[in-house]
Amino acid sequence: MAFKPLHDRVLVRRVESDEKTKGGLIIPESAKEKPAEGEIIAIGAGARDEAGARIALDVAAGDRVLFGKWSGTEVTVDGEELLIMKESDILGVIS
Repeated sequence: MAFKPLHDRVLVRRVESDEKTKGGLIIPESAKEKPAEGEIIAIGAGARDEAGARIALDVAAGDRVLFGKWSGTEVTVDGEELLIMKESDILGVIS
């Protein structure tokens, strides 16, 4: 199934964090927090301003981004857990 977000929303796949700390300790699954880093899978066409002109998004599919801990809405698409969020919920792009 193909999914395309509407307006200024983006579809994000969380990027899993390392299972070890820098010191070499293994983090158990129960102690892990959900990562606040992800890869953009799809983007909407952009919001519209008061004049009706389309405002393009600053992110593109394939960008790695950071977002807030509680940002977005979790959805399941083709059996994969993804997030839908507004572009304004994205804190920055990792280059």
